[in-house]
Amino acid sequence: MEHSEHSEHSERERRGKEHETSHEGKSRGPAGSEGGDSDVGDARGDGDGDARARDAGGRGAGDHGGSGGSAGTGQPSRIPTPRSSVEDTGLPLPAPVPLVLEHRVLKSLLGAWALAACSGEETDAVEEHLGECGACADEALRLRGAVGLLHPPESLDLDPALRTRVLESCLDRRPPRIPVPEWAAPYDAETARLDALLQDIADAEWHAPVRLRWFEDDGPVSRRTTVAGVIAHLLSVDGLVGVALGLDDPLGGTAARVRAEAEAATAAAAGEAAGLDLSAPEAATPTGRTEAYWRASHFPPTRAVRGPWREQSHHLVRTVAFAGGGSGRLAVSYGGFALPLRDSMLDRAFECWVHAGDIADAVDYPYEPPAPRHLHRMIDLAARMLPMSLAERRRAGRAAPASRHLVAAGAPGRSLRLEIEGAGGGEWLIPLDSPAAEASAEHEVAHVALDGVEFCRLAAGHVSPEEAAAGQVGDREAIRDVLFAAAALSRM
Repeated sequence: MEHSEHSEHSERERRGKEHETSHEGKSRGPAGSEGGDSDVGDARGDGDGDARARDAGGRGAGDHGGSGGSAGTGQPSRIPTPRSSVEDTGLPLPAPVPLVLEHRVLKSLLGAWALAACSGEETDAVEEHLGECGACADEALRLRGAVGLLHPPESLDLDPALRTRVLESCLDRRPPRIPVPEWAAPYDAETARLDALLQDIADAEWHAPVRLRWFEDDGPVSRRTTVAGVIAHLLSVDGLVGVALGLDDPLGGTAARVRAEAEAATAAAAGEAAGLDLSAPEAATPTGRTEAYWRASHFPPTRAVRGPWREQSHHLVRTVAFAGGGSGRLAVSYGGFALPLRDSMLDRAFECWVHAGDIADAVDYPYEPPAPRHLHRMIDLAARMLPMSLAERRRAGRAAPASRHLVAAGAPGRSLRLEIEGAGGGEWLIPLDSPAAEASAEHEVAHVALDGVEFCRLAAGHVSPEEAAAGQVGDREAIRDVLFAAAALSRM
């Protein structure tokens, strides 16, 4: 019985506490603050909560009218809180959805893609498409190349050596319509290279000072002129070949007189390489013709001389091409000596290269040596002319006499081995006792070695025999005579 009463008392006490807790929740709200919850009216189903919330002006919804919209009231804030980002949650980011575009749309985006003007999604779509569509890939490559030209990383100025390389490549690979004899090919190539240089220089550079240098007797000689004056010199001396071929003489009004003098000098020349004729008229020599041309000009030569010079060089090449290889035996007089046409064309090619180098130095233009096969022919001509040059120096008393080493014509005699290194090089045996003697390896008394370009500079009179970089072994007197004979080959 007591136990039953005690149980009833405990039950009443528990119910009282639950009632008290329920009443306190209604008065304090779910957050423990004063004022009722706006949801209370909804829970009762009478709709009074919404009405009281509107009447209270947002202060709260409850019988006790708490203040709403402030912190700790349990009412939602009128200023929205910042939205949370997926990156703040630590969860992996969602994978991007690839952009799917039609072929025509992707093709229209190629220009923007080449300019790097596409969005990231468009760029991915275009590049994925380029791996599948060959036509669009080719178009994209072309557009990207065009953009590279619009935004060059370096200067637009072309490499100064580009024209030379292009010309050399064309000359090596493209055969002419009319075959040019091999002995005329060096002249054709060197005049084309010089003309390319002249096209690149400005008007003012035609008056840049140039000093023509050569070796005379036992010392260097020079003559000051201009770029245009050098071309006038080449024009007048090349005219000697034109006269021999029956072409018009560039000296104009004096052509008939010069032709007669040249024919007289040619008649006096014996064989392919005649000895020096001191009585030859001055107007028939390279120096005399050049001086006559310069004197006949009312004004110093200008770039206008380039046209006649280039036209004459074309005529010379065309004429020997139509005449055929047999014309190479025709004699060309230089006033004091004569050369067969085949050697004369090599001589003109050599001088064209040498003076092109003079012009290039004056205007600060890069210029390369001739092609190796052409350079070899020029060196070969100089080597073949050395015995005659040595004999002329002996007659003038400028070389050691050969009286103590006399040999019969065609008999082997003392020889010097000339070794030319580098491109276009080779070896030549030079007879020392007489031009008519036969060079013999068994009678070799000296050996000289030079670089190909260095030997050509020596033969052009651009470096003295004492300063030439030459390896020397054997008879010092013979070596000196041959080096000076090589320098004596030069002329204005």
